[in-house]
Amino acid sequence: MENTNSNERMMQESRLRLVKPTLQTPFHIDFEWWKQNDRSWQVYLKSYLSEEVQESLRTAGDEQLIDIIDQETGEVHQVEALQHLLIVHYANRDDFITETTSVTESIFRLLLANGNAPLTASELGERLGREPGTVLRMLSGPRVYKGIRPLPAN
Repeated sequence: MENTNSNERMMQESRLRLVKPTLQTPFHIDFEWWKQNDRSWQVYLKSYLSEEVQESLRTAGDEQLIDIIDQETGEVHQVEALQHLLIVHYANRDDFITETTSVTESIFRLLLANGNAPLTASELGERLGREPGTVLRMLSGPRVYKGIRPLPAN
């Protein structure tokens, strides 16, 4: 079963590389990419949380799944408690994205603040006050920044 999932993931990776993103291609944070490519992904994401919240997360279990409801479609999705805390409690703070935050970090944080709902390079650029073409070039190169990837086509 694990080999089947691995093969499906490799096929999806190949399809993503073949598609040339445009300004209208939706991007999201691929948390599976984080799990597969960065052994310290949870440490990085937890760095956004206060010590008090990190401790409560350790007690409750950061891999606990939480149901979230898409406000537009009514669909229920499950996310890990760590993702939920970042999206709901931290991403909407005024100091979460500042003028001194790097572009890739700003994109990452904006996607978190948006509940990881996909945004196009045009939307990302507009919301961050950045040139959409610059955002697109950053996100469509061979390097994946912070798990930000094009949304796979169905």
